[in-house]
Amino acid sequence: MAACALLPLVDPATWILQAAFLLAVQSGVGAAARRVPLARPLTVAAQFLVTLVLLTLVFAREHAFAGLIPGPDAFRFFAELLDQGGNDVSRYAIPAPLSDGIRLMLVGGVLVIGLLVDTLAVTFRSAAPAGLPLLALYSVAAGLADNGIDWLWFLLAAAGYLTLLLAEGRDRLSQWGRVFGGAPGPGGDSPGAVAPVRTGRRIGAVALGIALVVPLGLPAMNGGLLDPAGTGIGSGAGGGGTISAVNPLVSLRNSLNQDEDRQVMSVRSELTDVSDLYLRIVSLDDFDGTTWKPSKRSITTVPDGTFPTPPGLGTDIGRTEIGTTISTADWYAQDWLPMPYPPSGVSIRGNWRYEPVGMTLVGDHGQNTRGLTYEVRSLHVQPTAEQLADAPEPPPSLEREYTELPDSLPAVVSRTAREVTEGATSAYDQAVKLQEYFALTGGFEYDTQVDVGSDSQAIARFLRDRQGFCVHFSFAMASMARSLGIPARVAVGFAPGTPQADGTVAVGLRDAHAWPELYFEGVGWTRFEPTPTRGSTPVYTVPDTADSTVPDPALPSRAAPAEPSAEPSESESCTAERRKLGACESESPQAALPTGDDGPKWYVLLGWALAGLAVLVLPLSPMLWRARTRAVRLGGHGRSEAEAVPYVLAVWDELTDTAWDHGIAPDESLTPRGAADRIVRLGRLGPGAAASVHRVAGAVEQVLYAPRPRPAVGLTDEVRGVAAGLRSSAGRWARVRAVLAPRSSVRVVWAVSAWWAGVRERLLALRPTWRKPSRQQG
Repeated sequence: MAACALLPLVDPATWILQAAFLLAVQSGVGAAARRVPLARPLTVAAQFLVTLVLLTLVFAREHAFAGLIPGPDAFRFFAELLDQGGNDVSRYAIPAPLSDGIRLMLVGGVLVIGLLVDTLAVTFRSAAPAGLPLLALYSVAAGLADNGIDWLWFLLAAAGYLTLLLAEGRDRLSQWGRVFGGAPGPGGDSPGAVAPVRTGRRIGAVALGIALVVPLGLPAMNGGLLDPAGTGIGSGAGGGGTISAVNPLVSLRNSLNQDEDRQVMSVRSELTDVSDLYLRIVSLDDFDGTTWKPSKRSITTVPDGTFPTPPGLGTDIGRTEIGTTISTADWYAQDWLPMPYPPSGVSIRGNWRYEPVGMTLVGDHGQNTRGLTYEVRSLHVQPTAEQLADAPEPPPSLEREYTELPDSLPAVVSRTAREVTEGATSAYDQAVKLQEYFALTGGFEYDTQVDVGSDSQAIARFLRDRQGFCVHFSFAMASMARSLGIPARVAVGFAPGTPQADGTVAVGLRDAHAWPELYFEGVGWTRFEPTPTRGSTPVYTVPDTADSTVPDPALPSRAAPAEPSAEPSESESCTAERRKLGACESESPQAALPTGDDGPKWYVLLGWALAGLAVLVLPLSPMLWRARTRAVRLGGHGRSEAEAVPYVLAVWDELTDTAWDHGIAPDESLTPRGAADRIVRLGRLGPGAAASVHRVAGAVEQVLYAPRPRPAVGLTDEVRGVAAGLRSSAGRWARVRAVLAPRSSVRVVWAVSAWWAGVRERLLALRPTWRKPSRQQG
């Protein structure tokens, strides 16, 4: 019931049927193991192994032994699926498509939670702690779902948990005897619900009421790392509403590290030089010392016609209005609308809202970019270096907001900023020096394997190690610009893509990018590019001197390498054309394959041989154990009085187990003679076999009750004759099962369970007991 809260997260929701079936099998194995009964650890182990086999059968059948038994290939495939699922979760908006990776995360997660709940509530008979895994399952779903009916899923989960508690309570009370509900009411009416039931109902009602009412007075919890839309923004068709502070950088690193550079968008623009065609999704202007994220802003309806002039853009700055048509892939579900900045008008269908500060569009109530084609009119602003250098001071309110830095920011950030920009005469000169420091002179390396970092020392580590990707470069430059008093923020979107023969530009996952935007009064928010080998250097940041080391801004965007690289940039001798032909050396040492011809090590071969042997032996182990047990029991002699008793009892055990293997379960309450009659009747034995059964039963009675047990001879042949009679009267399937899967092999499990119980008792006996001194007076 708690898993129903996950239904709104993916489309279609057919995975719930598969999860329910597998969960039923898992629970059935637990019920059977407890009925045997097995020790509690063995019960949990059996359920875990069955769950692993079920997941292998459903998801990794082609990579497993006989399609069921997981091996190294199956576990590697599981890891790949989980990694793919994590990438899909980061990439798609809700509801996400039901990819294999997401399906494994959902079904596997439900089975793991189901195993925990069954273990706590049933195996260990403690239902109250079982609410913790249920709460974890519901919390994940509630934190991501955006369908506005979370209360329904909460009621389902809460009802299931309360039912579990009530069932446990009634079971505990029943162990003390019959539960009475009290005396009849006036007129002989029934007393109604018993006291525990009434108490449980009252507790449940109060708990549900608190859980539903208290959140109404708490701040909204919209949005989240994996929900970049900020759910339920605005209301109705009117204006107003807010968009929550979220972090769209979660999927950026995953996109850059994709094995396949899937095309996200196809762009056709009126811009002549597409190397400057950045598609901006959102700006991050709130810096808390650990990461950058967008502030919580008011949103309104999308303006009709022309958008307002961008903040800070003066009339004397050169600009050209261009048109861009963007078509997104069917699988790309982004809640923020990618657009060139600054937009002056948008023509798009669907439910979209406008955030005026960042000049961005965001989907309303589940609207996303999946499979859309839309047109954007935007301004191609072309300031000169002189205009940027002569920019006046920004307004105090804007400067105060966009130069704010937390106290936790390490001092090395501002100190490095001052050292790098020493000698600069304007904010523009400082910005250019920062850009050159990261892109050219600082010795920084582009590496997508470096973690983003989630603490206040992340930027300091980046400045020390000088390795990272666009997130590190943009975060560091924006923070250092703020420390110098320059208003700064971070933009997230896509760098210029790859021009196509038909005049369009293909934008792929590896074009995902982040860059800093600095504010200059009279020009507005201005793009800079500190990340080496990525994007294009803005024209207005290139000095006019001929010996400048700044890259040519006309160079097209270079996509990230197919494999994460620890090198600072592409080799100068390896052009894009040579790279496509495969004439370049590997850019990453991790990409080089071993060239030695030593072959697999001996221990690897031994491991595979043992694994293959285990695969063959495990299915046959019941038959092998049964054959061994039969040989031991019937191999004795019992010639002396001391040997007579164990020999005859062993022969009797073999006879009853042989009957059990053919479907006649032993009945310990019967005497040997009664058990013999039962075996003859149920086994439909002939006269010869029936006489053999009675002779063995007579020998058992003689050694059990005679004053001096006498040795018996010929009992082994008698048992073999009984076995032949049972086989002749049984069907073909019963004979095969008696050999390959004998029922009596369950005695091994009983023996292990009894051994474990004995070990546990001995361990408990060794544990010191501390008694509190009695204060009772004599």
